[in-house]
Amino acid sequence: MNVLKLLKPKETVKFIYDRNTLRQGLEKMKAHSYTAIPVISKDGKYVGTVSEGDFLYYILDRRSEGIEGQEKFYVYEIIRKGFNSAVRIDVKMDELLQRAMVQNFIPVTDDFGVFIGIVTRQDIIKYFININ
Repeated sequence: MNVLKLLKPKETVKFIYDRNTLRQGLEKMKAHSYTAIPVISKDGKYVGTVSEGDFLYYILDRRSEGIEGQEKFYVYEIIRKGFNSAVRIDVKMDELLQRAMVQNFIPVTDDFGVFIGIVTRQDIIKYFININ
């Protein structure tokens, strides 16, 4: 099975840029009721994923006050290395299933690390239900 059949393309996925302020990232996550969101660089490369907890812990550690205080800090400062790492377009379905056990979505990149979309846990489950 080709992962492209399950892929939600970048054009349909909400994401934030690594150079967005924390306030911008929080506002986008809140607007879409997300608990985690992909982060990309201006040149389109996948940088990581940030979660509500990442924002919360950073804010608590900095003891910054109010949402306005989050305009001084940037998303790239809170990205955890190795959290929700991306897969390449040629990933096998077994690996996607393994990732879906611990991640709500799996970011997908091309051979150059450019973010092309995500595969959701829900779509992976539907795929495996339909083949059995």
